[in-house]
Amino acid sequence: MLTRLNRALYPVLLRLMFLLPPERIHRIISATIVATMRVPALRALAARVLARHDPILRQQVFGVDFPAPLGLAAGFDKSATAVNAWGQLGFGFAEIGTITGRAQPGNPAPRLFRLPRDRALINRMGFNNPGAEVAADHLRASRPGPVRVPIGANIGKTKVVPVDEAVDDYRLSARLLGPHADFVVVNVSSPNTPGLRDLQAVDSLRPILAAVLEEVTVPVLVKIAPDLADTDIDAVADLAVELGLAGIVATNTTIGRAGLRTPAAEVEAMGAGGLSGAPLTARSLEVLRRLYGRVGGRISLISVGGIETVDQAWERILAGADLLQAYTPFIYGGPVWVAGINAGIADRLRAGEYPDLAAAVGAGARH
Repeated sequence: MLTRLNRALYPVLLRLMFLLPPERIHRIISATIVATMRVPALRALAARVLARHDPILRQQVFGVDFPAPLGLAAGFDKSATAVNAWGQLGFGFAEIGTITGRAQPGNPAPRLFRLPRDRALINRMGFNNPGAEVAADHLRASRPGPVRVPIGANIGKTKVVPVDEAVDDYRLSARLLGPHADFVVVNVSSPNTPGLRDLQAVDSLRPILAAVLEEVTVPVLVKIAPDLADTDIDAVADLAVELGLAGIVATNTTIGRAGLRTPAAEVEAMGAGGLSGAPLTARSLEVLRRLYGRVGGRISLISVGGIETVDQAWERILAGADLLQAYTPFIYGGPVWVAGINAGIADRLRAGEYPDLAAAVGAGARH
């Protein structure tokens, strides 16, 4: 009933929200979430309605317990102010950030754009965040129940830091955030910080990952772009195994614009930035399958990009995803969408007679 109600009412609400500029409504929604979760009765109500995770979904991935496979991707909670909200809203985990060593305002506005025909977004936010020290204080704060889920810290390079000083910049963020996060994700794949994607080259990436590993005791993952050539994907995967990383998050936003329904003139007027949402579905799945074929079973894989339906979520699990993430589909689908995806995965597990979620991961690739 809740899902049917959401399908009927949320599109109306979405149209009203889309009357406001994207970044303004994001601030309003974020502030509303934070304020709501400070009220114990409302927090408990949200958890009871949205976070009734089926036990069959629970699994341990890189030593961390996850009550459900679908998490909130980095980009929504950039300052870690809502870390206590995401479990109550049904997510099995959340990734805060991207956080940089120093506070920075990000790129000039406008920097966030909607493509409703494509159920997509374009952003060139530029890692706007309060800096690692402030974010660490937010992570350190108590998280009253009833639902507590793992929180990952996504860290990136401060824009004003030269590329040849990137190692120390990542090291600082890891040192400050690592003690208060359940895992750390090294972001070298956003298209909105000059020179950042160049750090995905193995020779540049190796010292960054090694430095982060030295600073933290929690699992470390790396997030890659969908625009990498297949040979570069293989090289990053091999490096991740060599260094003992916990996993890979695939994929970030794309600089590509092919196949969009939104008129080309409108897209061009939006300018540069990373495209997220439904247009990433095919490439994100393709990268996942390549990674699983290369390193599946040796490190964990988190799949993100264009996962809108239960069918798509289930396809990613069968293709080798231990965990899933979403941001843009959460915007277009609404809060009940999260619970629907998790419930749908549980139904698929039982229909396929899998004893638990871990048994289904990569099952499609093994057959």
